[in-house]
Amino acid sequence: MEAVKRNILLNPGPSTTTDTVKYAQVVPDICPREAEFAGLMKGLREDLVKIVHGDPAIYTAVLFCGSGTMNIDVCLNSLLPADRTVLVVNNGAYSTRAVEICRAYGLPHIDLRFPVDEQPDLALVEQTLREHPEIALVHTTHNETGTGLLNPIRELGALAHRYGAVFTVDTTSTYAMRPIDVNRDNIDFCMASAQKGLMSFTGLSFVVGRRELIEQSAAYPMRSYYCNLFLQYDNFEKTGEMHFTPPVQTIYATLQALREYWAEGEAGKWARHTRVFEAICQGLDELGFRQVIRPEWRAGLVASVRYPSDPNWSFQAVHDGCYRRGFTIYPGKISGADTFRLCALGAIDVPDIEAFFRALREVLDELGVKVPVQY
Repeated sequence: MEAVKRNILLNPGPSTTTDTVKYAQVVPDICPREAEFAGLMKGLREDLVKIVHGDPAIYTAVLFCGSGTMNIDVCLNSLLPADRTVLVVNNGAYSTRAVEICRAYGLPHIDLRFPVDEQPDLALVEQTLREHPEIALVHTTHNETGTGLLNPIRELGALAHRYGAVFTVDTTSTYAMRPIDVNRDNIDFCMASAQKGLMSFTGLSFVVGRRELIEQSAAYPMRSYYCNLFLQYDNFEKTGEMHFTPPVQTIYATLQALREYWAEGEAGKWARHTRVFEAICQGLDELGFRQVIRPEWRAGLVASVRYPSDPNWSFQAVHDGCYRRGFTIYPGKISGADTFRLCALGAIDVPDIEAFFRALREVLDELGVKVPVQY
């Protein structure tokens, strides 16, 4: 197998992949309606439930062809009963995306906003649930990827259940990285896409959730055809296949990525992401950069970094200089704040981060940005 040029992606997905995952896409052509391929998807679905410690009699995985945002769309439009309300616990760009989806479908919703650099006030969440018995679904984001803020999903899920609501969590940037236990964390539905924690490729997304609740949703208003959770689940249960054409090559790559996930193990993989994130934080500290999120609230996967005030600083120039050296960094996602992000996703380890900071220091010197950087 010929090695592929290796770029280090420090953006929040797609992530750096192994060559074995890349080459797993090179397979004989197959019609995805063959029983052989349906068997592959059955094993894939079972593994996706296992990663979050779900009981396969209670939880299932439903696959879709799309990006992570499709999962938010699927859960919100499919799991809300008629004449009921969604509560979005919103402290970042990706929970805001859930609000935008509610608006697009005309779903009754409450946009409970908190500062993007703070965890939500649980007392205010409970007050909202108490004052609005019409709330049937509570949604939030585990790791607000725009900032790297970790939300207290276990506590939010407990509140949702106390008031009789279903709890859906966008785990797109934590799934298969930060350990998740759907029972312990009070999660009814979580979600991700293959190009993030699984370190596969874009095009395959999935929802892991309670079978009973999916089956109940068959009686809810059908607000979408392609993105209806029950329709896709029902088709899998009856035929073993996606309702519509699946992303065949991405599924083969994801099966290889899962083999590599189980070989590394949940604890080992999280330990690697943790040491990568610690190396990122150390490198930023040594250069004088300031992060947005206080240390105790960080999810351990995304560093959101404030631009320095140096007149020679240009994010685009820094990005381009790093890109030429094989490293990709990403702009921030905080309205009204100038930030960039460095992420601990993908098939990378501490030596990659050390090499990145050597490259970044070269770029800063070329641009004449003073180090340590100034604010």
